[in-house]
Amino acid sequence: MTPAPMEVLATVLFAVAVLHTFCVQRFAHWAHKYPKGSIQENLLHFLAETEVVFGLWASALFVGIIALKQSVHEAVHYIESLNFTEPKFVLVVMVVAATRPVVRLAESMISAVARLLPFKESMAFYLAALSVGALLGSFITEPAAMTLLALVLKRRYFDHGITRKFAYATLGLLFVNISIGGTLTHFAAPPVLMVAAKWNWDTAYMFTHFGWRAALSCIASTALVAWYFRKELNALEVASHKVQPIPVWLTTMHVLFLAAVVAFAHHPDVFFGVFMLFLGLVTATREYQDNLKLREGLLVGFFLAGLVTLGSLQAYWLKPLIASLDGATLFFGATALTAITDNAALTYLGSLVEGIDESLKYALVAGAVTGGGLTVIANAPNPAGVGILQKAKAFGDEGISPLGLFLGALPPTAIAVVCFWFVR
Repeated sequence: MTPAPMEVLATVLFAVAVLHTFCVQRFAHWAHKYPKGSIQENLLHFLAETEVVFGLWASALFVGIIALKQSVHEAVHYIESLNFTEPKFVLVVMVVAATRPVVRLAESMISAVARLLPFKESMAFYLAALSVGALLGSFITEPAAMTLLALVLKRRYFDHGITRKFAYATLGLLFVNISIGGTLTHFAAPPVLMVAAKWNWDTAYMFTHFGWRAALSCIASTALVAWYFRKELNALEVASHKVQPIPVWLTTMHVLFLAAVVAFAHHPDVFFGVFMLFLGLVTATREYQDNLKLREGLLVGFFLAGLVTLGSLQAYWLKPLIASLDGATLFFGATALTAITDNAALTYLGSLVEGIDESLKYALVAGAVTGGGLTVIANAPNPAGVGILQKAKAFGDEGISPLGLFLGALPPTAIAVVCFWFVR
């Protein structure tokens, strides 16, 4: 099947966008060569924002479609044919989950688990956050779990002078564990959501086939990283600071709003209405709130919308590729492909292949979630994590390096491969 010119253009721009994500540090470096506040410096800083990349090149696709079709209507029709529910949901859930009452509640829950462990507080909290905390994504959704953990880890570890090596190891561990940690249920992980209804996968199926393996992998990976960096972890002093108590009723209201957003995750008109009401609550209770993460949420939503716009035209080569692979090849192929294409898009395209048997379905989804921590684009919640951690002290002025993330994610990805493919 010969690809249409629009599909070829989308693939070229997709490749350019992937390359751009690996060059963001270079743009940040060039920006420092120009006077602060100048147009050149601001433009280069804009190009150095990881969350801008796919939205920027998606806009180039929009212009390209106009040029190819000689019609603005055709370009508008293409955009309107896409489903942007996921970018909208991630924007809303990220803002709600990042509020002070929700973060404080999550931190207290993780601290309660940490107190049960026979280690120093800095070590115990790290173990609890990156294992139990990541598995919370199966119940509050992966984007919400990513937002909460990124905020908590930034304050407790990334902003406390940890080494660059430890920072990237923790970042990779966070991304991998969030990717697999949402597989205990059928509604929390984007790549599972794409196929659950069509393949009749419920929570019982997910837990017995994926969930226990995810828990095993999260615990093993976190223990390994914590053991390797045990000297650095144990040397960290937990800063004690007096915090303003938050009324129980207010925390309860925030949890109910978060639950409502998650419950209506597939109905953007409803969850945006819930979000508007939530903004009213935040305004009325400003003394118990931090600044809302609206900028970060909008940037992440823009990134994901760009990914949807460019990724939707990759079916012509991805779908036949998936159909041609057997079990083991499909698992390892999906793990690798996820690094360069969103894992939810990958499983969605796989669901379009007719006659795929149960073992191939498992191989596709297991591979997609296993590789979900390797790059920023591999899993929908990853841009949310980058948006929060980009300015952390541990990563310096140039922010997060895609290569550093990839290398940091390799060990936990390898453990996930063992748990999902070799452990029976």
